[in-house]
Amino acid sequence: MPNSIAPFPATRFHRTKQNAALRGLVRENHLCVDDLIWPVFVHEGQNKKEAIASMPHVFRLSIDLLLTQAKEMFDLGIDKICLFPYIEPDLKTQDCEGAWDDNNLINR
Repeated sequence: MPNSIAPFPATRFHRTKQNAALRGLVRENHLCVDDLIWPVFVHEGQNKKEAIASMPHVFRLSIDLLLTQAKEMFDLGIDKICLFPYIEPDLKTQDCEGAWDDNNLINR
């Protein structure tokens, strides 16, 4: 007697629905606003917005502009942020002295 089970996808086996862990492994991927992290490139100054040549439509922002942008992102539901500071080359040292300064760009 021939096999009466239709081939996938006409037949869906229920063993993958046994528990939440298995369902999580086989479900379709989904992306939502909770999965997003906003990368921000920040630099010293006031009211400064500088284009980053190697990344079209991406800008370095001064802290004051960053705060207004962060409010807009939060209102859109993006509540995570990753800061990337721009440090002037003349302030960089071999022992990363500025990273330990309590008043450095990131700490402010």
